[in-house]
Amino acid sequence: MKFTKMHGIGNDYLYVYGEVPKNIAELSQKLSERHFGAGSDGMIYISKSDVADFKMRIFNADGSEAKMCGNGIRCVGKYVYDKGYTDKKFLSIETLSGIKYLKLQIVNGKVKTVTVNMGKAEAKEEKILEIDGENVSVIPVSVGNPHAVIFVEDIEKAPLYTLGPKIEHHKEFKDGVNVEFVEVISPDRLRMRVWERGSGVTLACGTGACAVVSAAISAKKSNYGETVSVLLDGGTLKIEISPDNTVEMTGPAEFIYEGETEIC
Repeated sequence: MKFTKMHGIGNDYLYVYGEVPKNIAELSQKLSERHFGAGSDGMIYISKSDVADFKMRIFNADGSEAKMCGNGIRCVGKYVYDKGYTDKKFLSIETLSGIKYLKLQIVNGKVKTVTVNMGKAEAKEEKILEIDGENVSVIPVSVGNPHAVIFVEDIEKAPLYTLGPKIEHHKEFKDGVNVEFVEVISPDRLRMRVWERGSGVTLACGTGACAVVSAAISAKKSNYGETVSVLLDGGTLKIEISPDNTVEMTGPAEFIYEGETEIC
């Protein structure tokens, strides 16, 4: 089986063009393992679609399936254009959270950055979770997948590794949740770190960046219609949310290497 390793600001996946195999959970776990496999946050399969230009399915490092990945879908756009599956610069991609639309920015014949219409982000009312006898305030946000956003004073001191997994598996979130810790530097600059559902700590999360801007607007820390730079461990994403809560995300997509495995 041939695969391509790609990343969007450090959020790395193994990309395969073709149909998803029956043993995908086992396969994603084995190949994603960073010591004995190729090492990744999961696998993304690209195939033909009956309702869009292409279809993507996302599998986390633990074998579970995700509905949407903002960094991953940008890499899908680069993959299909740079490898000659399409010559379109505007693409529709079928996902489990609906059809998403991409605008490809081309430099010297290759995709450099991608702008994604992520659909609408829905920030809900603040929730207080009881964890280990203490109350933790989170803002739940849906960006086609679930997020819990926590505002902190100092991102470097955020309990990412300890609190992240406890919130992911909290009874309040039956299907699990992505957990974002965010420090507000200014209304148009947010510093974020993420505990990603099914993968643990990752360098970046595209839908998470959308979620923190949505939460910041809800909490009156950022504003509609302004481009907000979200600084993640792997790089920066540009997020803009219109007054109707439609989100546009812009960021890079990069090839790392091509690989081949006997695992099938």
